[in-house]
Amino acid sequence: MVTSVNPVRGPAQPELGPSLPEGVRVRVLRTAHGDRRAAAELASALTERQLTGLDPLPAQPPVLPRAYRQEVRALPDTTRRLLLLAAADQYPVDTHAFLRAVTAARLDTRPLVTAEVAGVAHATAGGIVFRDPWTRIAAYETASVTDRRAVHLLLARVLRGEGESPRRSWHRGAAALGPSRRLAAELRAAAHTARTAGDHALACALVERAAALSPEPSERARLLARAAADAWRSGDADRARRLVAATDDDALGGLLALRAGNATDAFDALLTAAVRSADDGPGPARTDHPQHAAVHLLARATEAAIYTGDLRRCREAAAVASRLGIVPPGTLGGLAAAFEGRYDDARDLLKAAAGRCGPGGDPTLLIHSGIAALMLGDHTAATTATVRAAASARAGGDGVTVPQAMEFRAYADFWTGRPRAAEAATLEALRQAYTTGQDNGACHLQAALAMFAAVTGDEDVCRERAEAARSYALARGLGLPAALALFALAFLDLSTGRFAASAARLRALAGFGPGHGHRAIRHIATPHYVEAAVRTGDTRVARAAHADYDHWARTVRSPDDLALSARCRALLASGAEAVEHYRTALDLHASGTRDFERARTELLFGGALRRLRHRTEARDRLHSALEAFEHFGSPQCAAAARTELRVLGEPVSPARGADDLVARLTAQQLMVARMAADGATNREIAARLLLSPRTIDHHLRGVFARLGIRSRIELVRLLGER
Repeated sequence: MVTSVNPVRGPAQPELGPSLPEGVRVRVLRTAHGDRRAAAELASALTERQLTGLDPLPAQPPVLPRAYRQEVRALPDTTRRLLLLAAADQYPVDTHAFLRAVTAARLDTRPLVTAEVAGVAHATAGGIVFRDPWTRIAAYETASVTDRRAVHLLLARVLRGEGESPRRSWHRGAAALGPSRRLAAELRAAAHTARTAGDHALACALVERAAALSPEPSERARLLARAAADAWRSGDADRARRLVAATDDDALGGLLALRAGNATDAFDALLTAAVRSADDGPGPARTDHPQHAAVHLLARATEAAIYTGDLRRCREAAAVASRLGIVPPGTLGGLAAAFEGRYDDARDLLKAAAGRCGPGGDPTLLIHSGIAALMLGDHTAATTATVRAAASARAGGDGVTVPQAMEFRAYADFWTGRPRAAEAATLEALRQAYTTGQDNGACHLQAALAMFAAVTGDEDVCRERAEAARSYALARGLGLPAALALFALAFLDLSTGRFAASAARLRALAGFGPGHGHRAIRHIATPHYVEAAVRTGDTRVARAAHADYDHWARTVRSPDDLALSARCRALLASGAEAVEHYRTALDLHASGTRDFERARTELLFGGALRRLRHRTEARDRLHSALEAFEHFGSPQCAAAARTELRVLGEPVSPARGADDLVARLTAQQLMVARMAADGATNREIAARLLLSPRTIDHHLRGVFARLGIRSRIELVRLLGER
């Protein structure tokens, strides 16, 4: 490809404004095809609602492409015709037919030399490679309607191979002069073929063109809704939102609000769409069977209720399902029962939902199975269901569902003691969520990353991610990520000895409601609240919280929940009674999967044994906890175990691998150090980790201080030795 400086763009690439929300920034760069000058121009023209992510972005910057058009118009007509043919073969649908078209029309390709000299495009064995996407778009859009129609007909004529019928239909539709029922029907059929093959981007283009060629307004609206659904599943959220704005489809509007808008509004729209689907027939976005469509929409409404943490809405959705004669989908019935305190009913309903996690199922329902398993304390089943949900989504070309599955898999990874491995997977899911316009899901993932950072000792990262998640969540009525972020901060306080601050945060989680807290996080937080409350000497509220937690644990019979309840009883007791409760807790942990919590129970037990002067057993428990915390990469908890051992007078080895300078870094510092050693700038590192440049600068200063170095050159040498 030509490497000379683009005369249109110039050598400078301006930066986007630092105040631009991360989700908007990622999508602005995607819309601008990675061109930072085009992205800066686009960002400067956004409305207030577009800047905050509430409205879709424009399809392209308003001014910059004009310069590209002028450059293409300056080329000879014969060169422009070849470039038009290549552009039509690539934009907006890639059809791979340029060389066949050149051969069929016996075109002279020598004029392409002019394009190469101008640095616009160059020829390869596989076809024409444009300098950049804007040049390709300009080559197409500067041509006359007549010339465009001619090249589309030529490309359609040569696309006769197996599996090429959808792309042939695309070119036939693009060449149409006006409305045509016959061509619209052909494009709809071609879209169905593409959709079945998992190519939702192609299906979207085909259905959108079918809408343009359909003479009936009602049919156009229906097709635009179908195109919006395909755009959404292909990961192009802005295109989906632009298309759905031309329809009155509650289902799609609710789905888009669920992933990027106000969760309460999403719930209302999705519940309305479910009722309409059951009463009037299927909507364009889902299945041909109205009952199936209603079930799916109720599942989505359940997700909205989960996000808000609103008990009233859970009850409302369950009542609608009952009225429609539909078995409540996924976790809906179990959530409503659990939130109302009907724990026996909740257990049975959640077990039924968790059992529907076979391979190859509907990704949404598999995610619901994972959520149900999480509530039941079965993290193995939760991991299985969410992994299968992601695999099923990928197989169907439904990339937007993959980060949704990771939102809930993160909980299982946290509890089973895999924070560092889970952090990398969650960070990738966060990128996907932002790229596909799922800012609500990104908020939830940010809160999960704050939770991982709390465990791995990255205090600055924990605070930055938690504050970002809470700020966004409270503005969108997202009780779940708001509460999870608060829990991450509370856990950080607890593990660093700030017990009063931790107790205050955890007590706040006891009050849940739309946009503020969440019953599920209250459940997760209770064992830690009891610990913080005991440390501060104020256990009145904690005892009541534990009584409710114990009721749930005894109902669902989860070994880990029962173990944590026994740990709470030990903390609230004293002397020999406490020791017996700790032993019970550890026996139960042996049958569970929360290895990290087992280590915390050993730490607390070891401290209690030390105070009772049971030195030998205390030493054994504390060494076991220390080894586990070092394995999990949890430095604060490991430090607490070392402190207890020193009080015992036990010689304690330094932190594992302390002779290795790299081992002195936290997980996040090590990641930053490696990127810096590879030559990445602070801003580039910030973009990769989805953190602020200020935080990266702070991390690097910490790296230099811990390693006793002063420059990146020393960092490169030091890391190169390991």
